Amino acid sequence: MKDKIKLIVGLGNPGSEYQNTRHNAGVDLLQELARFYNVSLKPDKKFHGLVGKTQIKGQDVWMIFPTTFMNLSGQAVQALANFYKISVNEILVVHDELDLPVGTAKFKLGGGHGGQNGLRDIINKMGNNKNFYRLRIGIGHPGDKSKVTGHVLGRANKDDQQKTSAVIDEAIREIDSIVTGDWPGAMNRLHTFKA
Repeated sequence: MKDKIKLIVGLGNPGSEYQNTRHNAGVDLLQELARFYNVSLKPDKKFHGLVGKTQIKGQDVWMIFPTTFMNLSGQAVQALANFYKISVNEILVVHDELDLPVGTAKFKLGGGHGGQNGLRDIINKMGNNKNFYRLRIGIGHPGDKSKVTGHVLGRANKDDQQKTSAVIDEAIREIDSIVTGDWPGAMNRLHTFKA
């Protein structure tokens, strides 16, 4: 894992009814990242989302929140990546992860979609290429399959929100490392962090 990141995608659903839901953990991180780097994310119809650009460690990095709803996230990623000639292995997708406990986050390269509809659509739109990076933010599992939808689209309690904020802050600290390709260092620090 030596790839440098040129596009960071925060997955979530648009609209106030989805704000601060567990499913929007990816866009929550992206918005914090944009604030951290003083980037304003602006609507861009051509790219089906809110888009911004910054320089991190001397490298141009695009940020996008696809505003098409989660299950069509690939439209935005495909449009921006094609336009700016960004290859699949230069993309980092930030998303919520049921299989990780709240207060933890992990980087990963490639893999399936694990039922995450945003990832499923990105994989499809990128020609079935799964080799993009993921930053998985733990939202915990409700314990029963029948409760997953309500859990994912619900808002976390105050304690879990604080843990998620803490792990998002920690992940943001690792972004400059991964942009320059220092994956081992970033993974080592983030994967041992627990809020």
